[in-house]
Amino acid sequence: MKEIDKYTEDLVDKMMSESFLVSPSVDFTSRIMNQVLVAEKSKIKVYKPLISKSTWVFIGLGLIALSIYSIFDSSDIVSLGTPKIYSDKCSALFSGLHFSKNILYAILIVPFMVLIQIGILKNYFDKKYDL
Repeated sequence: MKEIDKYTEDLVDKMMSESFLVSPSVDFTSRIMNQVLVAEKSKIKVYKPLISKSTWVFIGLGLIALSIYSIFDSSDIVSLGTPKIYSDKCSALFSGLHFSKNILYAILIVPFMVLIQIGILKNYFDKKYDL
């Protein structure tokens, strides 16, 4: 093992004695910094959301209006233009299903909680990445 180390050391000494010291040019640092600045400028992307705020407002107002309409409208589902045959088949298909109150609450509450978490996470990442 010591013989291999000595051989490696002799080889390195020989290579170092044959090579000469290369120094960089005078404006080396300024050229590197210019290249770094150009690379940083090319990486910057402007944040643009997929769905604009006005679209979210429109979707929210539409859902609120639909909810209010469905709460206060006492007419049957058939009067909305759904054919009676289709309505009968759907009611027959789902007539055997019965959900407990816990399941119904989960079905109603979980989507709202997911939407709230999306908003909180979006704000967190916006602050983290200064968008």
